[in-house]
Amino acid sequence: MEQITLRAETGRETGSAPSRRLRREGGVPAVVYGRGIDPITIAVDRRELYAALTTEAGLNALINLEVGKEQHLAVAREIQRHPVRGEVTHLDFVKISLDEAIEAEVAIEFIGTPIGVREEGGIVDTVNTSVIVNALPMAIPSSIPAMIEDLNIGDTYTVGMLEAVEGVEIVSDPDMPLATIVIPAALLVEEPEAEELEGELAEGEEGEAAEGAEEAADAEASGEGEDEA
Repeated sequence: MEQITLRAETGRETGSAPSRRLRREGGVPAVVYGRGIDPITIAVDRRELYAALTTEAGLNALINLEVGKEQHLAVAREIQRHPVRGEVTHLDFVKISLDEAIEAEVAIEFIGTPIGVREEGGIVDTVNTSVIVNALPMAIPSSIPAMIEDLNIGDTYTVGMLEAVEGVEIVSDPDMPLATIVIPAALLVEEPEAEELEGELAEGEEGEAAEGAEEAADAEASGEGEDEA
């Protein structure tokens, strides 16, 4: 996995007001910590950070963080984003070692068109799109394939069905669902049976006939009353 260099400035002011000012100037407040160092408050350039986190490795990119004259190999964690714009507003950098395994969240790549979609009119309902793995930093994959082409309607693809990836331990629960094949909601609304429709029509006709008989009886009674008068 490629390592990316990211410059960091130290000595930033802490607190809400200084952090807002830093963001307006194009910076992102952060903290770097890990084995062998005390936590350091830093600031990184927003554009450089975006470039570092949008490579094929995504949020698991290995970052050589330049802090003054020192370099720390780190990964980005605890990323906070603006609720509307989605921009990173704060994050942690965790110092790591290439010979020590770490946990990481890895995306699932769903491969193939399920039988339940091709032949049965179903759709893929994606339940979870990532899993947690444990691996050496250089062995963390950018994604893990999930082969779903053999699924029928009602079938569920779980974490335990993923193929093994060399050097990677999947930590997520094997029973956790990733995707299931379901019938579209529109098809679940069944049309009334023909017999039911005929029965409803018959009931309607009988009701109309009864109403007509009552009206005729009322009219006849009314006429007799006028004759007697």
